[in-house]
Amino acid sequence: MSRYLILLPAPEAEWASLPESEHEKGHRSHVQFHEELRAGGHTILTVGPLEPSAQATSMRPDGDGGALVTDGPFSETAEQVVGFYLVETDDEADLRAACERFAARGEHIEFRRMAE
Repeated sequence: MSRYLILLPAPEAEWASLPESEHEKGHRSHVQFHEELRAGGHTILTVGPLEPSAQATSMRPDGDGGALVTDGPFSETAEQVVGFYLVETDDEADLRAACERFAARGEHIEFRRMAE
């Protein structure tokens, strides 16, 4: 079995300003994705949304053996990771196909196999 991290990047400001109907549509898409993963024999190890990137804390080496700690996301981009899935499966092709169907419904996905 291999593990896959499915990252969900999104433009946070855009998402926050969408009408409730779009949030409901997104929720239904996630429910359908969960059903497809179960039907495909994939195991969801954990899944979850993340707090807004403005509430993140970034830490990096300060060059003197310590850490530089700053408020906010590590990268300054229009899109931030807003959630994730950690899935275990022995059928990468089927998992990839489920992710493609999920993306086709309007989701943004970064699909990555975890190093073994």
